[in-house]
This record gives sequence, C-alpha cells and structure tokens, in this order.
Amino acid sequence: MTLAIVLAAGSSAAGLTTATGEPLADRLAAQLRQAGATDVRFAATLDEVGTLVAGATAPVLVTGADLVAHTAVLRHLATSPVGPTVALVLGDPPVPGRAAVREERGQVVDAGALDALDGDATGVFGGALRVGVDDLPTLAAAARAAAVGARPVAAPLGPAGDVSPLPAGGGAGHDDPGAAVDRLFAGLAALGTLIFAQRVRLLVARRVESADELTAAEAAVTAVDEDRAELRLSVKEKDDFFSTYFVSTWSPYLVRLAARLRLTPTGVTAISVLFALAAAVLFGVGGRPALVGGAVLLYLGFVLDCVDGQLARYTRNFSAWGGWLDTMADRAKEYLVYAGLGFGVSHAGLGNGWALAIAAMTLQTVRHMTDTWYGVLHDEAARRPRTTTGASGGIGDRLNAASTRVQADTGSLSYWLKRTVVFPIGERWALIALTVALFNPLVSLIAVLVWGVLAFAYTGALRTLRARWMWVPVLDTVDATLHRDDGPLARWLPVVRPMGPLTLAVIAALGPAVLLVGALLSDAPDGLRWAVPVALLVLLVGGLGAGAAHNGPLDWLVPAALRAAEYLFAIAVGVVGGVPGWLIFGYVFVLTVHHYDLTARLEKRQAAPPLHGATLGWEGRSALLALTAIVGVAGSGLATLGAYLLVVFVVSVVLAWFVRPARSARASVTPVGAGGAAPR
Repeated sequence: MTLAIVLAAGSSAAGLTTATGEPLADRLAAQLRQAGATDVRFAATLDEVGTLVAGATAPVLVTGADLVAHTAVLRHLATSPVGPTVALVLGDPPVPGRAAVREERGQVVDAGALDALDGDATGVFGGALRVGVDDLPTLAAAARAAAVGARPVAAPLGPAGDVSPLPAGGGAGHDDPGAAVDRLFAGLAALGTLIFAQRVRLLVARRVESADELTAAEAAVTAVDEDRAELRLSVKEKDDFFSTYFVSTWSPYLVRLAARLRLTPTGVTAISVLFALAAAVLFGVGGRPALVGGAVLLYLGFVLDCVDGQLARYTRNFSAWGGWLDTMADRAKEYLVYAGLGFGVSHAGLGNGWALAIAAMTLQTVRHMTDTWYGVLHDEAARRPRTTTGASGGIGDRLNAASTRVQADTGSLSYWLKRTVVFPIGERWALIALTVALFNPLVSLIAVLVWGVLAFAYTGALRTLRARWMWVPVLDTVDATLHRDDGPLARWLPVVRPMGPLTLAVIAALGPAVLLVGALLSDAPDGLRWAVPVALLVLLVGGLGAGAAHNGPLDWLVPAALRAAEYLFAIAVGVVGGVPGWLIFGYVFVLTVHHYDLTARLEKRQAAPPLHGATLGWEGRSALLALTAIVGVAGSGLATLGAYLLVVFVVSVVLAWFVRPARSARASVTPVGAGGAAPR
C-alpha cells in the first residue's frame, strides 16, 4: 500500500477535534501511515479522488473523514488477503445517508441507499475501502460519476472507464446515500466490481457525526486491548468442531510464542510437515507405542497447521507464495499419512494396505475438486443473484434457505452437525489419530473411507440439487482447457456438443472403473492386458467435450469427473501390469500434486503454471500408460512418467515463484544515465 486518501466531502465530521486536541482527519491520516500507507492525501472533492487515483500504480486505501477505529482495523483492511478490492462493512443497522450493504459469502453483492436494497441489507459500509490496481480505473470512473450526481451503470467500460451518467439519484430505488465516500463506494459496486467484505470483530470501528458520538467512539476504542484482540482475531471466526474446541482454545499461545521467536508462517508450515512425516513413519513401523506416538505427533502437526494461518493473520504476514505452499503442504501431509497407514497395514499382514491408501487418496482428491468448484459456483451465484422466476420455491430454493438458516445459527447442534458431517480436515485427522491409537492402521483407513464416502454422497446430493436451482455456469468464466487439464490430443478430437461435457466425462470414467473392478476380481489380472486399449478408448470419450460450452448447471463437476477417470485408469493399468502398490500410490500422488497446483492457483486467482503444456494432459498421460501396459512394462511406465511429472512440477514451481518474480523485479528497476547503468 502506498497511497491513502482521506475524503472529507459530504461529511459533518471534518471539523471535529479528538480528545488529544488534534483534528479527527489528521489522526486518521496518522493511523493510515501506521497501517502501511507511505503517502496520505486529503481530498475535498470526488474529482480530486479521481485525479489522485489516475496516477496510482499500487492499491489505494480510501476513507471518509468520519471514521474512528483502532489502527489494526485499517491495517487489516490494507493487508487483507481475501481479494484485491475490500470494503469495511459494519454490522450496524443501516440508516439514511449511509450506504447499505448486502453481503453473501464474504462478497458485497449490492450496495446503495437503504430503500434500494428492499430490506435485504446485511450491514452498512464502514467508510473505508482498499481498491486493487486493476480496479483503479473503475474507481476513477465511479468518482467522476458521483461528482456530477450521476450513477454509473454496469456496462462494459472503455479504456478510460467511461460511465453512462444518469440524473442524480437515477434508477428506481437506487438513490445514492449522502456522504461522498458512500456515493463512491455505491458507484464502485454498481459498476460490477468484485468487492470483498472486511468485517470488524472484537475491535472498534464507528462513523461519527457529532462531538458526542466522537467521545463515545473514542471511549469504546480505549476500552479494548488492541493486541489481545488481534491475537484472538487470528483464530478463524467459523471453523470446524474439532479445530474450534480442541485446537483454537490453546493455539493462540503458540501463535504469540512463534511471533516472539520471529518464526514465519512458512517456517511453521515446514515444521508441521515434519511432524506429519514423523507420524507417518511411526504408523508404518507399527506396535502400540509407535502408533500412540504417531497419533500424538499427528495431532500436534494439525495444531501447527492451524498455527501457521493464525500467525499469518496475527502478524499480517501474507503472501501468494505462503498461501499456495500452505494449500499444497496440507494435501501432501495428509497423503503422506495415508502412505504410512497403508505401509503399516501391509507390514503387519493385516491386508492390502496400499489399496486402501490409494482409495482414500483418490476419494479425497475427487472430493476436494468438487469442493473447490462448488465454492467457485457459489461465489459466482452470489455475484449474480438469481431473479425471481418460476423455479423459485423449488427444492433447491428450500435447501438454500435451510442452509442459510443453519449457518446463521452459530453454535447450535444443527450448525455443528452440518459442519461435521462433511468430514473436514480436522475431523479426518482426529479420526485417524484416535482409531490408530486405539486400534490399528487398518481400522483407521477403513474408517476414513467409510466416513469419506458417506460425506461425499451427502454433499454431492445436496449440492447437485442446489446447483440445478442456481443454474450458474462457472467453467465458462475461466480457462476451461486449463482446469480440465486437457492436452494436445483432447484439443485434436472432434467436439460432441449434444451430450454435454459432464456426460462425456462420466462415460470416460466408466471404462477405467470397469477395467479396475475386473482386474481386482480376476485371479490373473495380466490376462486383461487386451482390455487396456478398450478402456483407453472409453476414457478418450471425455476429450470429445473439450471444445464444447461448459455452461450446464452441473458442468462444475467436469474437472472432478476427469480427475476420477484418469486416476482410475492409472490404478487399473498398475493392477493389470502387476505393479507394486507403493508405486501406484506414488504415481497417483504425483498426479494429485499437479492437480492441486491448478486448484490452488484457481483459488488464488493466478495464471497457469509455467510448464503446464509439458504435463501432456490427462489424455496424453493415459495414452502413454496404456502403451506401456500393452508392451508389458507398466511398472517402468508409471515410474518414468511419475518421475518426469515430478521434475516438471518442481521446475515449474521454481520458475513461477522464484525465477520469474526475480526477473520482474530486475525489469522494474529503471536504468539511469546514458549507459543505462543501474542506480547506485
């Protein structure tokens, strides 16, 4: 953050003086500097805001002159990792003259005067917002429109962010609120800007209009211990049952210790990986002391997994690299634990542990893919609220309303049942720790699979019904080829549009599934080598939908269906080829790392990995494996292709997170002098 603007226009608080004798606006400017702003400007009009924003090259923080708040509130707004543009939203009842807000899933989906929201307001604008670089032209357009009493419309913007001016208060029921900062915020929302909501918890933020209100607000600020509140705020507001009651009750003490030791969130993540790895080794060793010790280490590793995020929130130490690494580390740790359990089952002679471990990893990955894309679907639906149609009032509408009621009833039995039945990460790790300590790795893996299947069936059924009601395409809003993980072969295949990409993807998974079941039931799986090319042909049916529009109500399931198809085919090739279970597990593990990289980038709104084209696509990899199975070298094929994909992944990570940023940093240095020498 480099530029902050204090906008005094339309505010009756501009002349108020604080208890220390300084003008309220001056104290606010000082707080903005403490929050990270290096350049604080005062703007008397919205036109001045537009002029200041036009020259900005970094995110801009804009506040009204009537805000009384802890400095931490402004610092949280300035450093919020949820999105490029974030607005302070208060839970106060909306009043005339203030911009009311309707928020869904942390996003501002509507903003304006109270009567414009038809009673659907969920809060009120808090008088401060951070605007990302890409949204600055839109902010300037909103400022220009609000300055002349016009309301911008959400039409395509030209290069300069052109707006269509309407008469002051234009638009039925959309009269703009009075203060300039409120009109600016409402105009920005009207232009379709994706704005995330920053709620205030434990700390204080109030907008004042009189000396009495200022005195009361200052007293409220003084009454709160800012550091203690920030430590408590490091814990997620709504977490899962196990995390809430068995981790977050004491993890803040570790957060404070880690901060004093100057540990970084990435460092804590690395330590948690070591704990999980040690637990996996102990699960593989077997014996009651080792199993109990592994369970304890697994629990402590999960605590540290929570601490790294809490430390990032407490110290405001956020980075795209750290967020990506945390996502990848979470999955790697879980699957390493599955590997340890699988080895432990086989080592103890309790059964085919690797088969169970592979099944658990495959199930969990496909579940995560559906979770990710359903989240994208829900966010897109929030940005485009469904209008009242004949479909409203159906089962999807009722399920959506019921889910909203349950989520709002925080702490109730129904609330915790809903959050627990989906089998989140905390509950998975708790189940593993308890079952392995009390019983053995076999019971642990079976328990994970049973609960996982039930949770998948429950969430899948409900989400399908709700998605059909929402009918919001999401794959068409992103690079579908990237997130399908298509390779050159899929792009060469003809397009079959009538069946739809989801139907084709499901058919693609059926061939490998039948082959796998046949191989598992056969006394001589090698005899099914002839069926591998047949299963491959069925698998390639999924590629016939690559060029079709992914705009169906359930097409958000396509990536998960293709992941399932590829994993099942790789496992089937391994079983038919007599490949050891640990090698099949290793290959599928590498595939999951590759696919989690794609979903992590989707969640962080980042571009494709640098070497994505070199990964060959799901159909190219499957074709190569089929060839190795046909010639009788399936084991070598899995090992070689897995090693190749791992090398590509590592090189891609180095390029994306280290080499390219370093090049960009060097390129941003402006040479001086005739010889272009770098500045001394």
